[in-house]
Amino acid sequence: MTTDTSLTPSLDQLLAAVDGTWPAAATVDAGPWRLREGRGGGKRVSAATALGDWREDDLGAAEQAMRMMGQTPLFMIRPGDELLDTMLAQQGYDIVDPVNIRMVAAEKLTDRPIPRVTAFTIWEPLAIMREIWEDGGITEARQNVMERAPDPKTGLFGRVSDSPGGTGFCGVHDGIAMVHALHILPEHRKKGLGGWMMRAAGFWAVANGAPWLALAVTKANTGANALYASLGMEVVGQYHYRMKPEPEGTTK
Repeated sequence: MTTDTSLTPSLDQLLAAVDGTWPAAATVDAGPWRLREGRGGGKRVSAATALGDWREDDLGAAEQAMRMMGQTPLFMIRPGDELLDTMLAQQGYDIVDPVNIRMVAAEKLTDRPIPRVTAFTIWEPLAIMREIWEDGGITEARQNVMERAPDPKTGLFGRVSDSPGGTGFCGVHDGIAMVHALHILPEHRKKGLGGWMMRAAGFWAVANGAPWLALAVTKANTGANALYASLGMEVVGQYHYRMKPEPEGTTK
């Protein structure tokens, strides 16, 4: 099956795919902000983003709304948000988790067959997949994000040395298959399993009409970045978060 890769997705399309395949529990557009309720699902589903023109006076309302959700004030800073980035820095917000967005034509990962009983695409997740996610800190709240993601979606399950070795999640939005929550058990790393699981995601993406395979990975995760680079996944965009430290003694 040949997929159309003539139109490379824009960064806005990739960010929309992140939202579409790893959705917040609730999203509210309030004034110049898009607010997300994460319910423990992590920064991607909890961060506010700027929708348009904003003023410094608008910041307090966003902070109050996030605190009412039980969340620490957190903003995603994308290309074009430089003035917001500067203002938040002046307000005492710290930079958190700079992220690379990486992408490859999915077909490029289908150039070789996956060895037998090495990597599978499965939905619903098996109990062992949930155990592996828990090992990687991908808690029930983050697994709930996968449950509410729309179809098509799948889990990724990897085996090595006749043992369960890794798991992940992949969903499709607007022709882009996004991989999330890929975790390889420590004892099975550096055995090539992550590469085969990404190739399984590539085959699944093509079968589900997605010409592109992408993911977001923190810049600090050097091992994962090296793996994705070896698969031809180029850095096509970046973003980071700004988080306001809570005063000492604050409870959430």
